[in-house]
Amino acid sequence: MHGLHISFMETPNVLELYGMYVLPLHHIIKMKNRLAFKMKLKPGCADEYKKRHDAIWPELKKLLTESGICDYAIFLDEETNILFAVQTLAGANSSQQLGTNPIVQKWWAYMSDIMETEPDQSPVSKPLRSVFLME
Repeated sequence: MHGLHISFMETPNVLELYGMYVLPLHHIIKMKNRLAFKMKLKPGCADEYKKRHDAIWPELKKLLTESGICDYAIFLDEETNILFAVQTLAGANSSQQLGTNPIVQKWWAYMSDIMETEPDQSPVSKPLRSVFLME
């Protein structure tokens, strides 16, 4: 068996691995997409929202991960009950595109009593435009 051969090339940020030239991991991560959107909680439901997300269903977490959502954070503006969500996507899908999945539909139904929702029980969600990013 041959040993692992890794060398940095004279060209910055290029790595040679087994004779192939590849970008380092931190450059690949920068190629991922981010998606931000907002939702709204019903008044007085912040603690319950956090409690339910602290106990997120393993099957939902697995679905999100397998769909390419590698980082997902939700923040709450307690003055307005607006939720601000940010997802880092390794693929083309976001949680916003999983609405036909039975697991997602079940989660929406579970959350519908504490959030503003559409007629199909999906959260009212508004996409946000990126205006600044520092990496």
